[in-house]
Amino acid sequence: MMHFIKMTGAALALAAGTASAGEADLPKSMLWATYDVGSSGYAEASAIADAFAKEYGTRVRIMPSGTSIGRLLPLKTGRVQYGWLANELFFATEALYDFSVREWGPQDLRVIAGRPSTFGMAVAGDAGIGTLADIRGKRVPWIKANPSINIKVEALLAFGGLTWDDVEVVEVPSYGAALKALVDGQVDVAGSTPTASTLYELESSSRGLDWAPMPADNAEGWEAIRSVASFFAPATTTQGAGISEEDPAHIFAVRYPMITVYADADADEVYNFTRALDETYGIYSGATKATPQWALKHSGTTPADAPFHPGAIRYLEEIGVWSEKDAAWNEERLDRLAAVREAWDSAIEAALDEGIADKDWAAFWAEYKANALQ
Repeated sequence: MMHFIKMTGAALALAAGTASAGEADLPKSMLWATYDVGSSGYAEASAIADAFAKEYGTRVRIMPSGTSIGRLLPLKTGRVQYGWLANELFFATEALYDFSVREWGPQDLRVIAGRPSTFGMAVAGDAGIGTLADIRGKRVPWIKANPSINIKVEALLAFGGLTWDDVEVVEVPSYGAALKALVDGQVDVAGSTPTASTLYELESSSRGLDWAPMPADNAEGWEAIRSVASFFAPATTTQGAGISEEDPAHIFAVRYPMITVYADADADEVYNFTRALDETYGIYSGATKATPQWALKHSGTTPADAPFHPGAIRYLEEIGVWSEKDAAWNEERLDRLAAVREAWDSAIEAALDEGIADKDWAAFWAEYKANALQ
């Protein structure tokens, strides 16, 4: 289902002509794929779409979807120009989970900008856990069919020198169920964003709430995290359950949502889109509690789940946001993506030679990739 962003009278007047209040040159219409109606990603996309309408007269249609494939497929086929994605972006570039099937494989995707968010290990205050290493032997929720959360928890465990084999895994049906299990005492920890409403219930309960610390100067811990995925970075937050200005949480930063295109997207169009994000910031920045983080000094930096697009980088360099550190990270991420794509092509040929059936392909690819990229 597509949702139309209603334009104001001023925006409609702009649409009738060619004049623009800003410097960015945007098309008259665009299509974006986002998470479901009601998600923070949908709300933020809607706010920015409305700002584009007001500033440039651009009509944006939003196509919400509750699945990774539902957001990526229209981008792949060209039905939409921009995808507002979460960790499915990383999975798509690495050919993991839904994207490990032969019909997909590693996708050559690029980021334009990604709003910073935070994630950490929420700990029941009475569980006797002071560090991530203390989670050994404790009850940890594993969410069915939710690799986006599970990979974050895997990274948190890695910081403490642990894997899923070192804890008591408790299967739960959803993210919400994982947090409820923590409140009800069925698990000892849960990976979460600090602002999840359920955690405020735990904070006010007799169990209490802590956050397992992830000091930025723990080089070994951060190296272990990045061995799971390259898009995590240290973060300190003062907002959320069990957190305050006086008692901040040292956890990690992730990106959600990330505005995404394929590598072959026109560089000038991407440049203008990035510029429009900047020029209209004053219009949409107050739309939600999260939208201030779309300022390009926050959303236009690395790491992210995929490399940045050259069109975006050009504008970020112009405004002094893109640093040598960002450029170095981006080159490494491009090299990684190229290596995964090369391994995929080789694996396809090897599978044909060996007569690997479709039902055995996922396991074959996982083993082949691990050997090729070690």
